[in-house]
Amino acid sequence: MSPEIKGFVLLSVLKLLFVFTVVMVGVAMLTLMERKVSAWMQNRLGPNRVGYGGLLQPAADGLKNILKEETFPAQANPVLFTIAPALAFIPALMLSAVIPFAAPLTINSDDFGRDLGRAFDWIPGIGAAIDRAVAGGFHFVFGVMAHHGPMPMVVADVPVGFLFILAISSLGVYGIALAGWASNSKYSLLGGLRAAAQLVSYEVALGLSLIPVLLVTGDVSFSKIIGAQQQGLWFVLPLFLSFFIFLISGFAETNRLPFDLPEAESELIAGYHTEYSAMKFSFFFIAEYANVVTISAMVTTLFFGGWDIPLTTWDQQGGLLQSLATGAFFFAKLMFWIFFVMWIRWTLPRFRYDQLMALGWKVLTPAALVYIMLVCVVLYGIDAAGIQGPRATQWVLTGLSVVLGLALFFVLDRGLVLSGSAVRRARVAALRHAQRLAASS
Repeated sequence: MSPEIKGFVLLSVLKLLFVFTVVMVGVAMLTLMERKVSAWMQNRLGPNRVGYGGLLQPAADGLKNILKEETFPAQANPVLFTIAPALAFIPALMLSAVIPFAAPLTINSDDFGRDLGRAFDWIPGIGAAIDRAVAGGFHFVFGVMAHHGPMPMVVADVPVGFLFILAISSLGVYGIALAGWASNSKYSLLGGLRAAAQLVSYEVALGLSLIPVLLVTGDVSFSKIIGAQQQGLWFVLPLFLSFFIFLISGFAETNRLPFDLPEAESELIAGYHTEYSAMKFSFFFIAEYANVVTISAMVTTLFFGGWDIPLTTWDQQGGLLQSLATGAFFFAKLMFWIFFVMWIRWTLPRFRYDQLMALGWKVLTPAALVYIMLVCVVLYGIDAAGIQGPRATQWVLTGLSVVLGLALFFVLDRGLVLSGSAVRRARVAALRHAQRLAASS
């Protein structure tokens, strides 16, 4: 194996360990964040007993789940009941490996061990000895490793980009559906059926909402999509309708309010995981929050420039400082969207099941299809008019987004497509009143 291949393997393993550790620890801390956010919105204190300000509450909850007794329904399918949490948990963790979290870091090294040892040369008297010892120990364990050129700050820079996310995320529904069916519980079965119907429905709108991104960039790679936004505008402006549809579908994909019909405590006790306890239940919980992180990261990457720092090209120079700064910028955007997801959960009530399905099939999917055709027509017109440059093209699409956004929100706000029960009762009352007037005359 050549030094370059060994260097690539080592850097990939280090990135994998970093991302996996951040996701696992971050998911645990997100449970605390959600409880604190909900407490803030409801004028409560939230967890504040375990550790300073309740910071150790996730550790206490994890220890509790590890030590709890695991229940196993007598009539449950033993194999499927056991593997269902893993089928929901594994795809959720895989998705974080393909999203770039910082600008590429340029590394030009012929020998990692030698360069690592040189970091101790400044120590008076013993620096040279430490240098030789560190380099020798590194060579003994790993051999000679090298890397030249930019290193993408992503575990796997797959060329299929968001297609990989769409494919893997759709596997999570198998774990949820199997959990509901294998539990041999009517509540769990109804939750699993709802989850299957909901995820299949909104996967269609989710995938269609990303086609305009492909039309504008000509590529599905996350790195290329970020590069296209650096050259022009963040896609939230020229492709606002895609962003809107993707965001709503993302809420449905994560099974969170107002789309938590598969759980729906007031109707199904806890839905598909009613019969689960201890760590098996925790796997579903971790998968939910991991999916929230993934959806928030995709919104950040696809529509808000990813790790791009706006109004400057300094972040594209490939240094260590640039990678750290862009990583911090990406983290700030990510945390904003995670907070937004929590904000919506504690603000909006749950949809009824018929409203949920109507929104997916009667509103989002047709809107996504119409928007795809309009974007194609506009791009063809731009090309025929001889308009050059990505920024000019995106400004034209921004104008289209403004017009379509006003029209769409006007229709929705009027309650003509997705109406609540109050609007429906008012219409029925008005119709009856008109019938009485007609009968009396």
